[in-house]
Amino acid sequence: MADVSSPMDIDHNGEKPNKPNSSSKGKTVVVDGTPPAHPKSTPWVEKYRPQSLDDVAAHRDIIDTIERLTNEKKLPHLLLYGPPGTGKTSTILAVARKLYGSEYRKMILELNASDDRGIDVVRQQIQDFASSQSFPRASVKLVLLDEADAMTKDAQFALRRVIEKYTKSTRFALICNHVNKIIPALQSRCTRFRFAPLDPVHVTGRVRHVIESERLDVTETGLAALVRLSSGDMRKALNILQVWNFILSFHVHSDMLSLPDVLVFSKGN
Repeated sequence: MADVSSPMDIDHNGEKPNKPNSSSKGKTVVVDGTPPAHPKSTPWVEKYRPQSLDDVAAHRDIIDTIERLTNEKKLPHLLLYGPPGTGKTSTILAVARKLYGSEYRKMILELNASDDRGIDVVRQQIQDFASSQSFPRASVKLVLLDEADAMTKDAQFALRRVIEKYTKSTRFALICNHVNKIIPALQSRCTRFRFAPLDPVHVTGRVRHVIESERLDVTETGLAALVRLSSGDMRKALNILQVWNFILSFHVHSDMLSLPDVLVFSKGN
């Protein structure tokens, strides 16, 4: 695959990726599609997560490449890396919805390596899922391993063997912040996509959509301050915005606490 000339780098090792020769950090991934008992408590990161590849505004070169591979039924194992809040998990979940439709929650195994690190995860949960029977109309299942750079080296080597064994029935999507913490043996079996920090234009557009949907009273100065503080991290921007709204729900007058006031408390987090 040729490199794409843009801030978002797409890496391919040059071999066919599906052949063996070659703390949640504030994130909540809802894989089973079951809404919480109290909708108002739903994290806005989930409530406004893109539902399809078309909804992912940023990283269009990456999205278009993954969508083409999905349409051609040539989806390889994936390694998505880059800073938090740049759309890595949203992209994979959108791919899953495209592949499986309403059945997607039954075809995904989502694990967070920072919570379940260790070799037992690879040998038990992943292997059991990969070896289970697929739905007849689905060609492959999908294992989403978030924060894969938190896995021990032994777990990564064990994962490599599982990938080799179940390549025909399962695709693996590894998500991490630091690609240098992924062993070369795993990197060589994946097509790598680098997600750079989001452009302020994309953060502003999405946050403005949330502000309008939630009917919030946020000034342009407050919005600009929020976008600036987020530094291209959409998750951080939405979490701060929701915290501000939560504080105001306790009947604090808006003229007593503005969004920039909340941003002061968020610095360094």
